[in-house]
Amino acid sequence: TCLGEDPKFYTIFLDHKPAGVASYMRIEPKIGCIEIGHIHLSPSLQRTRVGTEALLLMIQWAFQAGYRRVEWKCDALNAPSRHAAQRLGFSFEGIFRQATMYKSRNRDTSWYAATSADWPALDQAYQIWRNPQNFNEEGKELKKLSALTLPILLNHA
Repeated sequence: TCLGEDPKFYTIFLDHKPAGVASYMRIEPKIGCIEIGHIHLSPSLQRTRVGTEALLLMIQWAFQAGYRRVEWKCDALNAPSRHAAQRLGFSFEGIFRQATMYKSRNRDTSWYAATSADWPALDQAYQIWRNPQNFNEEGKELKKLSALTLPILLNHA
């Protein structure tokens, strides 16, 4: 259900208009695990500074709230989502083969995670990326977030 506490959906705005959603799900405060999922960004929000910042804020909140593990899962065939996970600093943990059925087919699920041990380096990478001096006059990043997070990844695929 979308009306309960899990998943907890958030609207992402671009120019004061709703342009996407993302949620926290599988929220397990007792064991310190939370997942970011149900991410749907409109074409106007995809591959933008605003879209990236929204997800960075969700990751930051989770670690600052005391979670020790933030997960990201997606269809193994969803290359853009897999790329986004690693760009944001989530390490690849493997593929759960035939994890579910989706659109009348077996769906393999790719698992990614960032942990509290990763957080200090991720936070530093995010700060470097967010620095206004990291963007030119057109708003294009000078240091790519993926280049800043790559050394933090334990595994990538």
